[in-house]
Amino acid sequence: MSLSKNIMASMKEAMKAKDQEALAALRAVKSAILLAQTESGSKEELTEDQELKLLQKLVKQRKDSAAIFSEQGREDLAGPELAQAKVISKFLPEQLSEEEVADVVKQIIEATGAQGMKDMGKVMGQATARLTGKADGKLISSIVKSILS
Repeated sequence: MSLSKNIMASMKEAMKAKDQEALAALRAVKSAILLAQTESGSKEELTEDQELKLLQKLVKQRKDSAAIFSEQGREDLAGPELAQAKVISKFLPEQLSEEEVADVVKQIIEATGAQGMKDMGKVMGQATARLTGKADGKLISSIVKSILS
């Protein structure tokens, strides 16, 4: 089943359960999908890779907003943002642990023969391509930096 159909089914469940936070998050995902489809000028379905990137972007936005709200002492606004991020995360594949990401990065470094920080771009390109949807970009970046430095 495509992401759009999964989102619609989940929206119906959230409406029946009167779960406003889940409903708001799912409506945001649906809106983002529609915007992405119309950007290209066609009504084609998004590829799975595009869907993953879109979902990751939405989760990252929610987490960043929650962090800003928390810094400003606005826990009343941070809570709903984190709840929406949790709802959207359900549609992402299971995230890898730090150790698993480090193992993949080490394999890429061995394969590319990266020697230091000057090769970080090469390693990051391959790592993000291989770990799309499975790990956060900040985590990948910090692991690559720690291994290459």
